Amino acid sequence: MATASMFQDEFNCSICLDLLKDPVTIPCGHRFCLNCITGCWDQEAQKGVYSCPQCRETFTPRPVLHKNTMMADMLEKLKKTELRSNVTVSSDAKGDVECDFCTGIKHKAIKSCLSCLLSYCEVHIQPHYEVPRLSKHKLVNATSQLQDRICSQHDRISELFCRTDQQLICMLCSMDDHNGHKTVSAAAERTEKQKQLVKLKGDIPSQIQQREKEVEEVKQALKSLQVSAQAAVEDAERIFTELISFMEQKRSEVTESIRAQERAEVSRAEGLLEQLELEITKLKSRDAEMEKLQPIEDPVDFIQSFQSHFTSSSVAETLPKVTFESQFSFHEVMKSVSPSLREKTKEFHQAVFKVTGFMVMDTVILKTPETISKSCRPYPPQSFNFIGFGSNPATGFAPSAGRIFDEPSRLFGHSFGQAASSCGYDHNYTIPVDGVGVLKAFNGPDNMIVDFPEHQGWKGSSSKLELVLMIN
Repeated sequence: MATASMFQDEFNCSICLDLLKDPVTIPCGHRFCLNCITGCWDQEAQKGVYSCPQCRETFTPRPVLHKNTMMADMLEKLKKTELRSNVTVSSDAKGDVECDFCTGIKHKAIKSCLSCLLSYCEVHIQPHYEVPRLSKHKLVNATSQLQDRICSQHDRISELFCRTDQQLICMLCSMDDHNGHKTVSAAAERTEKQKQLVKLKGDIPSQIQQREKEVEEVKQALKSLQVSAQAAVEDAERIFTELISFMEQKRSEVTESIRAQERAEVSRAEGLLEQLELEITKLKSRDAEMEKLQPIEDPVDFIQSFQSHFTSSSVAETLPKVTFESQFSFHEVMKSVSPSLREKTKEFHQAVFKVTGFMVMDTVILKTPETISKSCRPYPPQSFNFIGFGSNPATGFAPSAGRIFDEPSRLFGHSFGQAASSCGYDHNYTIPVDGVGVLKAFNGPDNMIVDFPEHQGWKGSSSKLELVLMIN
């Protein structure tokens, strides 16, 4: 019981202080219930930094939790051991085995006889030491599990072991159900099992050392993974920051260029308006002077007044039409900045690709075009019946009435490179794959699935692919 309790303390969760449920191991090596550590880390989600409740080591980003199957199996065995211990304690309420010969007050038994199948106290065991016939009985330390040593079929002590069926049997069993089986005495089997136990026990230190080495390797790999992930995050942040800064700069330059040209055009339009307003003022003044000449009736006076104010050319003058056409094109501004934007976008995609590698929906192309072999297996098989067909003027071929022609390619010039759907017979053909495809699934660097226009569901390694930047 003390041993079971000591081991149970080792498998308690330091958060809920109960036996681990769905045990998980976090990067620092401490173990918790899955629900307990998930609840703790959910509360730390806003900070973005997650810590171990036991040693306070912090992790960024949040570690992925996986069930510790080895620990779970050990816990199941511990629960079963504890259950058996509880049953034994319940059957031995006083903690001692009672003497079967004592009447009235039962004394503590010190020995159990495997021949009598009874337990004896210090007084009642004496005949087994003094009577010659009883002295040959097999005595063991007092146990309350004598019935477990009895054959349920023959009510005799199980003193043999059947290696064929791997179970304890009595002498009668060896002559009945186990007749012909390989049997040995329980003592001999114990000796053999003891040798196996010593060997197994001798292997445990090396196994522990191997597992501890593997634990360290996993921890190192995990730390390396976390360092790589953090470096990738920092690279991504730097790339996006540079792109945002570049875009902000270009936006500012384009805005300033548009505003500068807008100001120039507005200034030109305002000068034209000022000129037109001045001409309107002059025309209104001339109109007023003309109005004054209208009432003069004396011809000489009218002519003299007219000539003093106007000339014939000025009266007949036709003003040219004035229009304002903007010389500024916003399209040209955007067109001038597009090359630098395209170049920066390509650099951005290439930088992201170096950090993340291939991603689903990337456009890719094969570094070296491939030829895919396919087979056409029509079902049901097809034949062509040319009953009633006339002769072919191009080939001069006239199939006889009622003939079944099994190779239509000879008649129609069918090419083996055509798609299977256009074929009516059984054959193999090939198709070249060299177009731009779309990455549909990424199950590791050696298991990529790409849909090419020529071939859907291409499978292969990322080393055969090249990223295509679809930027105009």
